[in-house]
Amino acid sequence: MVEVGSIRKGMALIVEGEIFFVLDVNKHFTGRGSGIIRTKMKNIKTGYMREFKFNSGEKVEEAMLSLRKAQYLYKDGPHFHFMDLESFEQYVLSKEEIGDAVNYLREGMEIDLQFHDVTPIGIVLPNSVVLEVVETAPSHRGDTVTGGGKPAICDTGLKLTVPFFVEIGKRIKVDTRTGEYLEKA
Repeated sequence: MVEVGSIRKGMALIVEGEIFFVLDVNKHFTGRGSGIIRTKMKNIKTGYMREFKFNSGEKVEEAMLSLRKAQYLYKDGPHFHFMDLESFEQYVLSKEEIGDAVNYLREGMEIDLQFHDVTPIGIVLPNSVVLEVVETAPSHRGDTVTGGGKPAICDTGLKLTVPFFVEIGKRIKVDTRTGEYLEKA
């Protein structure tokens, strides 16, 4: 158990039987010594943001999470299949459990599976991935490397803005935290 006064960004907490990541914490204290701790948290399973208000002195349970190296195998309808690289055990996660990471998954790529006890609850992607551009406007003479960009769609379905010189079939490096183009691969 953790006292609410020591909650920090990035912690994983169990509130109302669900696991949440703390995104923001604000502490407000009154003149009489008591205080209110307001938090903005994201539900790991659903991805929904929610605000919680605690009185100082309350306690919440901290979720113990662990990571295991895994490989993304394939998608089967709404389910995504992964294999633990040490035990070779296979795990299935739903699209809701994976969230926005679905836009960066390619078969055979290595990721970190996130576990609470023995249950997989999500994945952690590397900071950048290499994707292939499958749809974008053609390049024209005079388009320069600097300034502006054009919309593109990658093989995973991710939509982003790329520089004018990027063409269909080219492989690009994309930041998984922001969804932005980084460089040619």
